[in-house]
Order: sequence, then C-alpha cells, then structure tokens
Amino acid sequence: MTPRPTGTPLKEGNNKCQIKTSVLKIQIIMKYVFSLFLFLALQTYAQPKTYCNPINIDYGYCPIPNFVTQGKHRATADPVIVNFKGKYFLFSTNQWGYWWSDDMNTWNFISRKFLKPDAQVYDELCAPAVFVMKDEMYVIGSTHGPNFAIWKSKNPTKDEWEIAVDNFKVGAWDPGFLYDEEKDKLFLYWGSSNEFPIMGTEINTKTLQSDGDVRPLISLHPEDHGWERFGEYNDNTFLQPFMEGAWMTKHNGKYYLQYGAPATEFSGYADGVFVSNEPLDGFGYQKHNPFSYKPGGFARGAGHGATFTDNFNNYWHVSTIAIGVKNNFERRIGIWPAGFDKDDVLYCNTAYGDYPTLLPQKDANHLESLFSGWMLLNYNKPVQVSSTLGGYQPNLAVDEDIKTYWSAKTGNANEWFQTDLGEVSTINAIQINYADQDAEFMGKIPGTYHQYKILASKDGKKWTVLVDKSQNQKDVPHDYIQLEKPASARFLKMENIHIPSGKFALSGFRVFGTGAGAKPKAVENFIPLRADPAKFGERRSAWIKWSQNENADGYMIYFGKTPDKLYGSIMVYGKNEYFFTGMDRTDAYYFQIEAFNSNGISPRSEIKKAD
Repeated sequence: MTPRPTGTPLKEGNNKCQIKTSVLKIQIIMKYVFSLFLFLALQTYAQPKTYCNPINIDYGYCPIPNFVTQGKHRATADPVIVNFKGKYFLFSTNQWGYWWSDDMNTWNFISRKFLKPDAQVYDELCAPAVFVMKDEMYVIGSTHGPNFAIWKSKNPTKDEWEIAVDNFKVGAWDPGFLYDEEKDKLFLYWGSSNEFPIMGTEINTKTLQSDGDVRPLISLHPEDHGWERFGEYNDNTFLQPFMEGAWMTKHNGKYYLQYGAPATEFSGYADGVFVSNEPLDGFGYQKHNPFSYKPGGFARGAGHGATFTDNFNNYWHVSTIAIGVKNNFERRIGIWPAGFDKDDVLYCNTAYGDYPTLLPQKDANHLESLFSGWMLLNYNKPVQVSSTLGGYQPNLAVDEDIKTYWSAKTGNANEWFQTDLGEVSTINAIQINYADQDAEFMGKIPGTYHQYKILASKDGKKWTVLVDKSQNQKDVPHDYIQLEKPASARFLKMENIHIPSGKFALSGFRVFGTGAGAKPKAVENFIPLRADPAKFGERRSAWIKWSQNENADGYMIYFGKTPDKLYGSIMVYGKNEYFFTGMDRTDAYYFQIEAFNSNGISPRSEIKKAD
C-alpha cells in the first residue's frame, strides 16, 4: 500500500472505516477498564478467611461442684484434633460430646456421652485420647482403672459409635495414641504427675490391650530447663512441676513425644518434645524447647495439646489456654500454626497468635506466621458503659488481659459497652470475649445463645449498624466476626440483647484493623542480661530491657538457641522490660525484638546473644 502524502484528505469510505475501527477500539478499552475495575474491587473487598484465639466454640460450663469456687464458669482443656477423611474432629475435657469442622472455622457440636453407665467416675471424658487406625476413629477418656471402653466410628460426623473393646485394662491418665501406618502397630503414651515419668506401651491392634511391657520414657528436669519450673513465673521451688498430656507425632521416620509442663493453671504452660528413632526407646530432649509457648498477650498458655495436619499437609498444634480466675481449671482452647523445619525441628508459631490468623491454605508458610496483619485498634483506649458492677471497671475490657473483665450491673437488654479507637480507622474484624459473671449454669446446657448489635460511628453522634446478631441462636462465648467489607469508624458500641446466664460482662472487646497513624520505630537499646551463676546460683533466667518507644502499644520478643531458629515468642504490653525464666541452663540464647501499635509493626532489632 502506497503511503498517503501529508495533507491529503481522507476519502469518505476510508473515514467511515476509521470511525468504526476507533469505536471498536474504545469498546475494547472500556471492557478492559471495567474488568480491571471489577478485579481491583474484588481485591479490595475479598478478604482471606481468618480465626482468632481463643477459638469460638460453645464451651460447656464446669460440671463438677467441687471445682466451682468463686463462681460457675465455662471450662475445657486438654484438646485433641485429628484429621479424619478430610474433616477436623475436636475433643476436650468434660464436654458431653465433641465438635467437627470442614474448615477449622465453623465447628459443629455432636452430643455424646462415651462412658459406660456403671463407670465409677464422673460421667464424662477427661483429657480424652483420639486416634485414627485405618478407616475408623477411636476414642477413650483418662482412667486410673478398669471398666473404661474404647469406642470407634466410621462416621463420627454423626452419633454413630460402637464399643471397640469393653474394658481397656491399661490405667492411663492423659493418654495419647499413635497408630504407626508403616509398621502397622499401635502405641500408647500417658502420664500426669509431678513424681512419675511419661509411660509407654505397645497395644495389640486386634485385642486393643497391652502385652504388659510398660516402659518409663521421659521425665522433667527443671534444674536444667527453666520453663519446666512450677509457678506462674517459674519461680516456685517448693512444689514439683507436673509432666502430663503426652502426644506422639511421627515425621520423617522419627518419633516426637510431646508433653505439657509445668502446670495447666499458669500462663507459661507449654509443650516440650523429646525425639527418638524408636517409638518406645532412646528419647532425647529437643534442643529447641519448649516448642509450643505463649506466656504473654491476651490468650496465654499453650500446653497439653496435640499436633495434627490440615487438608494441605500443613501442621498445626491445638492446646490449652489458661484463665484460672474463678478456678484454677478455668481454661479455653487455642490453635497455632506449627511444623517441622528443614532440620526436622518441631516448632509452633504463636507470635501474634491471639490476633486474627489465616485459616488453612495450600501455600502457607507456618515459619513466617499466618498473622493477618490486622492490628489491635483499641488497646487501653477510652470506653463508656451503661453501668458498672463493683470493681469490674470498664477499662478491664480493653486491657488485653483475659483474666480481668468489665461487668454491667445486669444482663438486661439495655446494657451496652462503647469503645473509642481514638481516630477514624479501618476495621476488619471484631472479637467479643464474654466473662461468666454470676452465671448459674453447670455442664453442657442446650439451647443457650447470645444476641447483640454493634453500631459504628465516625463522630459519636451518627450511628449505623455494623453487626446485627439480634436473631442469633448460637452459643458464641468468644464470638469472632470478620467483616465482609472493611469498615471505617472511630467509635463502636455493643448493645446487649440476650446472654445465656448472669451479667453482661466482657473480658475483651477487641477491634482489629489498621489505624491512620505511623508505625512505631525500631526498638533501641535492646539488651538481654543473663543471670550470673556467681550471684544468683543459676543461668535459667534473663532480664531483658529496652528503651520505651512512645508510639508502641507493646513488643514482641523472639528467642531461640541459634540466630536462624528464633521460634519462641513473648508478647509484652506497656513495659520496657521482661524477666524471662524459661531458659535451659547450659545453652546460649539469641534474642530479637519489635514494637507494634494499632498502625503496624516496626522493623526487628539486631539479634543479641546471651551466653
């Protein structure tokens, strides 16, 4: 085609063709722009699914009168989760049944009593053991004697169980089983004592009984391991710590025997692990212990648990969270990302573990945490309430301590709680933690439910409904709401409509998202000072100090025995020091710290060594 000379006018036909071509190009561009806009809109509002510890299940109330000291309350502990046929099954102490879930988010309760009518114990499972062998799930509770049955089911999403063995003869408290598929063998591990070790035996897969070869396997050594010492601060030298909650995981041909210490009522309740090439012999203490540990933050404690895999073959660890206000055994359940690193070290990632956390996903990296990045927006921020009962002051609902709580004078529908974020912020999720003030229930009560509304405002004058659960019929003691779309507000007001029993009381009204201000700067003058044996007679503790960051709400301390394995973490609010009592006597430690506030997290500090 000969090029048209400059200035030569277009013919009419060519002009029409040019116009049609331009219109077509515009239509294509508009379609592309619309598609891009739609894609960006979906990216803006489609959020990954999350959960928040303590997990939100319908915990039963303490069923044992002798354990109710300061008030009736919800309680469970000693959890086990197993993955059976692509579904997750959760069992725990004294719940008159168990839960199952497709996604580890929505849990369905199955009412069931497993003990035989003539069992000479309280009528529910305590610290149950659950295992899968071939195509069936098996369950038994803790027992010091005979007349306990092992139950089995091929369809535990329904109450379809039968007795596998009528009388399990091994008196096993805090039992844990491992079915070794490679060997086609079944092993039992158990023990809960401040005197005796964790025991083990092989169980015949046909008779489901032991042949009598019972072996002591592991014991506590608090003189070497600071985290195993008794007491809230691992400082009680008069009482021996408890070793309990055995659980076994097989990975890459090695056997990982897990145990809880030093006692369930403490914030430092943790799980350690011994490793062996054999299921009943030769266990050695894993260098990086405790592997599951969460002594700070809102939900504290990560002991007596179970390690399991999700449907993407990622590991998780479920364990006990301590409250211990109305009774030492007032507890909840937490689920934490876990795994094995390239050196086959078992770890559990609890950093920001009581903030919104991503649910199981295919390409997850549990070493880097599944924290959503949504920060706590109302820590120690101003609050207003409808009324206050005695010393249960309003600020106790925003102090990031599950052991303290605000209570209204009544449980009536006219009671309310309001929090001020301090500035208009982006809100992604809310967690409501009810406290059991003057509850009247005991045991598992069917038909219980919570109803409420949450209103939002930018100026405290004009309000809109953000969350409406006025028609809710579920029991949600730790309700967690991830908003479908992020909201923008400064004030949130929760209006009570109905609670199951007692007063309207909150141990934590927690708002998560992103503030409008700046993240804190990196922490300065971070120094871990290890205890001097010449002065203190031991090396299991360290005094950790740093300069207070005026823009920080709190700090996350990371620790480990090598610079590349800082798997332990401690969350600290409102202080610039921490006395760490969980160190092993003979080993050097490495520490690192970061600051955080409602706007984000600072860069981490330089790693410091404490010899």
